[in-house]
Amino acid sequence: MKEKIKNLLGFAMKSGKLVSGEDGCKIEIKKNSVYLIVLAKDASDNTKKLFTDKTSYRNIPLRFFGSKEYLGQIIGKAPRAVIGIKDKGFAEKLIEHLDRDENTNI
Repeated sequence: MKEKIKNLLGFAMKSGKLVSGEDGCKIEIKKNSVYLIVLAKDASDNTKKLFTDKTSYRNIPLRFFGSKEYLGQIIGKAPRAVIGIKDKGFAEKLIEHLDRDENTNI
């Protein structure tokens, strides 16, 4: 399951449908141009609260996955606490797999 999530995030990155980092994600949230926010499970409490509040206010799905190190590695960048998906199709597929992954506790 993690492999599928990793592949989807990689494809989103390569196709330019992914934004990463706190500042980039905040800008895209304000523009209403993200369909999913993925937060690292080891993100700081402040970051978790900030993005939980922002996504809740704008009705954007939020999921927790992996570590900052792992998220950065998947997209070929330095460690990242937050990733935004700017494509509805990628977002829906990721939500489906992230929810399944969470429910199976892999």
